[in-house]
Amino acid sequence: MNTFQELGVSEQFIPALTENNIVTPTEIQKKAIPFLIKEGTDFIGQAQTGTGKTASYGLPLLHRVNPELKQIQALVICPTRELAQQIAKQLFKFTKYADFKIFTEAVYGGERIDIQIGRLKRPTHIVVSTPGRLIDLLERNIINLEKVGTVVLDEADEMLSMGFKPDIDKILGYTNKKANTWLFSATIPDSLKEIIDEFMAANAFRIEVEKKDIINQSITHQYLISDIKDKVNVLSQFLKLKENERGIIFCRTKASAQTLEKQLIAKNISAKAIHGDLGQRDREKVMRLFKSNRLQILIATDISARGIDVDSLSYVLHYQLPDQMEYYTHRSGRTARAGKKGYSIAFVAPSELSKISDLERELHVNFEKIDGLKG
Repeated sequence: MNTFQELGVSEQFIPALTENNIVTPTEIQKKAIPFLIKEGTDFIGQAQTGTGKTASYGLPLLHRVNPELKQIQALVICPTRELAQQIAKQLFKFTKYADFKIFTEAVYGGERIDIQIGRLKRPTHIVVSTPGRLIDLLERNIINLEKVGTVVLDEADEMLSMGFKPDIDKILGYTNKKANTWLFSATIPDSLKEIIDEFMAANAFRIEVEKKDIINQSITHQYLISDIKDKVNVLSQFLKLKENERGIIFCRTKASAQTLEKQLIAKNISAKAIHGDLGQRDREKVMRLFKSNRLQILIATDISARGIDVDSLSYVLHYQLPDQMEYYTHRSGRTARAGKKGYSIAFVAPSELSKISDLERELHVNFEKIDGLKG
């Protein structure tokens, strides 16, 4: 099955998919969409970010919603506000040319709750939310989940690593016991198995996308060896050579991202960082600058970058290698979108060379060693 129509997707959504360069289904879409459209019962999909998960559950979700019923019928829970905004935007795009209207509302922390309450008074079919804000709305009796037929847990392992397990337990307790749960996660840790055992059917349909199937072949993977004391200078040389191109620099921690921002500014390089300590208004300001091409360089942590969807990024730089191997895929997948080429370049200290070998072996990619950075 090589087209979305063959997977069972309604012709109502095909023009919008084509317009957004979503033409050939990815591996997880091939495996998930037919089942979720036809059956829609409890489902567990294990795959990394960047594999097309939003369309994998978003298109079946839109098939399940009754536009005539002016009630919340589906719920998507995800770890960050950026990702919530991105999912809601994607669902809206999918319905652009449909003969009917399906209304999706994103709710998340960092924005005044009274503004979101006002929006929820309008007809709403799908709610996309971060766990904490959804709990606030449930406890205020603003949202009623009794008519929800489907609950999607997106980036489930990430939500648990951020400490949201009690909130997820509570939210699933609010939903109708007949609701189906669709869970998408890069990994299945023990804490997630507890949720699966308690809230999902024992015969839940399971699929897994192997790591070798998820790497974008349009990305060139490279690494260079740099002592820690030289890293900023080497990075600044590269950025000056690429001053007309856009990219993201990844750091492991928010403190590192903040420090790097100051170091680059001191070298007259315009770069801004997004991280957990940045307020919502400031985060949105930085992202507006980046998406509108007024900012060429974005510094991000792995968590803060969830939900960032920007076309035409020439490169991703791993200023610090990630703690978890899956994050390398998340990061590098930000470049080489919509059929374009891109570079994923890791800055490694001599003591970190074994990590490059690990990435090659586990992700089935080949890294090219470069001795210098060329324009």
